[in-house]
Amino acid sequence: MAARKPVQLLIKARWILPILPARKVFSDCAVAVMGGRIEAILPWQEADKQYSAEQTLTLDRHILMPGLVNCHGHAAMSLLRGYADDYPLDTWLNDFIWPAEKKHVDADFVRDGTELAIAEMIHSGTTCFADMYFFPEQVALAAKRAHMRSQITFPVLDFATTWGDGPSDYIAKGLELHDEYRADDLIRIGFGPHAPYTVSDNHLKRIAVLAEELQAPIQIHLHETAKEVADSIAEYGMRPIERINKLGLLTPRTQCVHMTQIDDSDLQLLTSSGAHVIHCPESNLKLASGFCPVNKLINNGSNIALGTDGAASNNDLNMFGELETTALLAKGVSGDPATPNAHDVLAMATINGAKALGMDDDIGSIEVGKSADIIALETDPIGSQPLYDIASSLAYNNRALAVTHSWVAGRALMLSSHLQTLNERDIASKALAWSKKINAKVIL
Repeated sequence: MAARKPVQLLIKARWILPILPARKVFSDCAVAVMGGRIEAILPWQEADKQYSAEQTLTLDRHILMPGLVNCHGHAAMSLLRGYADDYPLDTWLNDFIWPAEKKHVDADFVRDGTELAIAEMIHSGTTCFADMYFFPEQVALAAKRAHMRSQITFPVLDFATTWGDGPSDYIAKGLELHDEYRADDLIRIGFGPHAPYTVSDNHLKRIAVLAEELQAPIQIHLHETAKEVADSIAEYGMRPIERINKLGLLTPRTQCVHMTQIDDSDLQLLTSSGAHVIHCPESNLKLASGFCPVNKLINNGSNIALGTDGAASNNDLNMFGELETTALLAKGVSGDPATPNAHDVLAMATINGAKALGMDDDIGSIEVGKSADIIALETDPIGSQPLYDIASSLAYNNRALAVTHSWVAGRALMLSSHLQTLNERDIASKALAWSKKINAKVIL
């Protein structure tokens, strides 16, 4: 009898939804992990015959799937959750959020807020997140300590903030951070010009050149509101996406966040450039920013990924809730109940997100050779019964399912609903201290 091959981890699950191949579900199969990567996917009995594992987990009441990819957020703003609700975007930013940030945001705020966000994301199934916020060096440190995969784009704006004096300062600090994490397996640094209305042409041009030289990602808030588009036409004689395209900023590495206002010319630019759309439906709904035309983008062949935005405008970082809202909203707006379907929105939250971040060769699906970024969900709760269709349950009924396990590159971030790389009690204590300092209304 041939000797069994040693692996570090063998996860046996009742169901596996790999995302790729599309619409495929495996029953009573196992995932073998070695060196942080997926070694094999095979039936339980075959797994026992072929592999000798250092650790074996039998999750016979669970669904195994790739970890979710949250493609847009401002992690530290978790400390401003509920601070200023029920206002339009301009009022929310100018009268509440920016003044609060000016007064309170520092390295400690970002460190503590990011840890709070990461803990919440792990509990709700996210294994990779994209962030754009001040003190990105603190975001990177927090992600590194938690062993969380991330894309961190350093913010660039035309005005001074608590993190820097202006665009040149932001870019210099960001390039230094990029150099520091250039060879990191989990953390990728990119450019985060805040929005066309907060960054002038010369600085957008410079970012385009630098990003091309470094082959670095660019994430930008774009076409978030009708007012933004109207103001751009009045000032520049063109729509915002046309302006950034003329400045060289629209490329296959560009992530266009929000995109609630899209016409045929915008669709053509998305197609020709290969840029990605990051849809944040719950934040857009809460701020009454508009509706991203998901079905038009699907028909256009555009890559649509999902993000939660920050907890200050959502107010949670649950990507399962986001993908359900995406499906329901798109059906309601288009009048088509068939599109997007459950598999479509699950792909948006996994492989499409990985593609938008330029990580689809490594994450976003459970495939041999990819990184073992995996989550498990328990199917026991009464609200999830009966279980006819795995994809449907995940897309439309996830609030009755529980994420219990999470791994990034084969390392456990959560086991049996207990965080492994973060101290949850300490994080909650710091969040309470910040709420008292900021003087937000807290209901205990």
